[in-house]
Amino acid sequence: MSNQDGGFVYVQTNDADHNEVVVFARSADGELERRGSHRTGGKGSGAPHLPSQSSVVLDGDRLFVTNAGTDEVTLFRIDGEHVVPLDRASSGGSTPRSVAVHGRRVYVLNTGDEPNLAGFSVDGRRLVAVEGSSRALGAGSDPAQVAFTPDGRTLLVTDRASDSIYAFAVDGDGRVQEQVTHRSSGATPYGFDVRADGVLIVTEAAGAQVGKASASSYKLEGPAMLAPVSGAVGSTRSEVCWAAISKDGRTVFVTNFGDGTISTYAIGDDGSIELREAVAATTVDGEPGLRDEALSSDGRYLYALHADTGRVFGWQVGEDGKLDALGSANGLPLTAAGLAAT
Repeated sequence: MSNQDGGFVYVQTNDADHNEVVVFARSADGELERRGSHRTGGKGSGAPHLPSQSSVVLDGDRLFVTNAGTDEVTLFRIDGEHVVPLDRASSGGSTPRSVAVHGRRVYVLNTGDEPNLAGFSVDGRRLVAVEGSSRALGAGSDPAQVAFTPDGRTLLVTDRASDSIYAFAVDGDGRVQEQVTHRSSGATPYGFDVRADGVLIVTEAAGAQVGKASASSYKLEGPAMLAPVSGAVGSTRSEVCWAAISKDGRTVFVTNFGDGTISTYAIGDDGSIELREAVAATTVDGEPGLRDEALSSDGRYLYALHADTGRVFGWQVGEDGKLDALGSANGLPLTAAGLAAT
């Protein structure tokens, strides 16, 4: 398969002995072909279904990968299928499962017995811990994802245990300020994505109740300040967990772990959402296991990992977020987690 004018997809194996990044080449028509794998130097959890979004994050030519088994983060430089490890650093806590990146600033979400955030700065080829940047999230919390808003002035974390969204203002030195807690509009807030204008779309797994999954939207009104827009709009599906907003900002794609489908919501100019298609795409019909997803950098293709089959499925994104199936590529272990695409 030629990769001319194509791109690449990166997935971590989360293997308990040797965590690796697996590279898939994308042809110009969106199809994938496995090319190789590269060790992170750390270990994964070894468990299927790493319960988080953004355990693999791509930022320009930098790739960040969590090692949940050895409490580390690995920084790579990438050039297509060439993946070069630059640094591996302690995550500043235990069981890291999500990473947020904005320029040189990096925050890692540690999800162990004492969940916390830990801040880093990218200094050339190194990840350097930022003194005084660690923030505890509280006993009993069950955080799912961390991410910066597009302006870099707010850091967001979803907490499934308390049905909350935590927001932290970020100062000029990259340190987060006091936690501001916002009540989630729906139960079990999980993954999220943020539009360029500060509209936040959050998926809600509804405590794994069959057919009760939903999504909500919010508008960022200032650092750490969120205002609800649309609350708990049901999708009729089960265990919706991940979100990716289209390049034009008018559609959000959400993956439904419970039945292997993808739903789409339309996003209005004001940030309001409405269900467009309850089943916009299907992977393994009726089979659970669909997890992480990512759009190609040009927004033309959507890829999602069906962890229970070790396959990455692809779709071409058409007008109004219509999805046209491209097939799938396999060869991943059932522990695989995290997905990033160029």
